Amino acid sequence: MSDTQFQHLLSKARDAKTGGRDAWSVQSTGEKLAVAIVLNRPDWLTSMGYTLAEAIGRIDSDWLELIPKVERALQEE
Repeated sequence: MSDTQFQHLLSKARDAKTGGRDAWSVQSTGEKLAVAIVLNRPDWLTSMGYTLAEAIGRIDSDWLELIPKVERALQEE
Protein backbone atom coordinates (compact mmCIF):
# COMPACT_ATOMS: atom_id res chain seq x y z
CA MET A 1 0.00 0.00 0.00
CA SER A 2 1.31 3.41 -0.84
CA ASP A 3 0.94 6.88 0.58
CA THR A 4 -0.68 7.85 -2.72
CA GLN A 5 -3.43 5.28 -2.20
CA PHE A 6 -3.91 6.45 1.38
CA GLN A 7 -4.20 10.08 0.30
CA HIS A 8 -6.60 9.17 -2.50
CA LEU A 9 -8.96 7.22 -0.23
CA LEU A 10 -8.68 9.87 2.50
CA SER A 11 -9.61 12.56 -0.02
CA LYS A 12 -12.64 10.61 -1.25
CA ALA A 13 -13.78 9.88 2.30
CA ARG A 14 -13.28 13.51 3.32
CA ASP A 15 -15.31 14.67 0.31
CA ALA A 16 -18.18 12.36 1.23
CA LYS A 17 -17.98 13.25 4.91
CA THR A 18 -18.34 16.95 4.18
CA GLY A 19 -20.42 16.78 0.99
CA GLY A 20 -22.67 13.90 1.93
CA ARG A 21 -24.33 11.58 -0.51
CA ASP A 22 -23.99 14.02 -3.43
CA ALA A 23 -20.19 14.00 -3.18
CA TRP A 24 -20.17 10.25 -2.63
CA SER A 25 -22.46 9.46 -5.57
CA VAL A 26 -19.98 10.64 -8.21
CA GLN A 27 -17.23 8.27 -7.06
CA SER A 28 -16.37 4.97 -8.73
CA THR A 29 -17.98 1.80 -7.41
CA GLY A 30 -14.84 0.72 -5.56
CA GLU A 31 -14.40 4.18 -4.06
CA LYS A 32 -18.04 4.29 -2.97
CA LEU A 33 -17.84 0.91 -1.26
CA ALA A 34 -14.63 1.75 0.59
CA VAL A 35 -15.85 5.20 1.59
CA ALA A 36 -19.20 3.87 2.81
CA ILE A 37 -17.31 1.47 5.08
CA VAL A 38 -14.90 4.18 6.27
CA LEU A 39 -17.84 6.44 7.14
CA ASN A 40 -19.88 3.58 8.63
CA ARG A 41 -22.74 4.09 6.19
CA PRO A 42 -24.37 0.69 5.67
CA ASP A 43 -27.38 2.52 4.23
CA TRP A 44 -25.19 3.68 1.35
CA LEU A 45 -24.04 0.09 0.75
CA THR A 46 -27.65 -1.09 0.79
CA SER A 47 -28.64 1.59 -1.72
CA MET A 48 -26.04 0.11 -4.07
CA GLY A 49 -27.36 -3.41 -3.53
CA TYR A 50 -24.37 -4.56 -1.48
CA THR A 51 -24.17 -6.21 1.90
CA LEU A 52 -21.17 -5.44 4.08
CA ALA A 53 -19.67 -8.84 3.24
CA GLU A 54 -20.17 -8.28 -0.50
CA ALA A 55 -18.59 -4.82 -0.28
CA ILE A 56 -15.56 -6.21 1.53
CA GLY A 57 -15.23 -8.90 -1.14
CA ARG A 58 -15.38 -6.27 -3.91
CA ILE A 59 -12.81 -3.83 -2.47
CA ASP A 60 -9.16 -4.19 -3.44
CA SER A 61 -7.09 -5.76 -0.63
CA ASP A 62 -4.75 -2.75 -0.49
CA TRP A 63 -7.71 -0.48 0.15
CA LEU A 64 -9.12 -2.84 2.78
CA GLU A 65 -5.89 -2.41 4.73
CA LEU A 66 -6.25 1.36 4.50
CA ILE A 67 -9.84 1.61 5.75
CA PRO A 68 -9.02 1.68 9.49
CA LYS A 69 -6.16 4.14 8.92
CA VAL A 70 -8.35 6.47 6.88
CA GLU A 71 -11.11 6.29 9.47
CA ARG A 72 -8.64 7.25 12.23
CA ALA A 73 -7.25 10.09 10.15
CA LEU A 74 -10.75 11.51 9.61
CA GLN A 75 -11.56 11.26 13.31
CA GLU A 76 -8.37 13.17 14.15
CA GLU A 77 -9.23 16.04 11.79
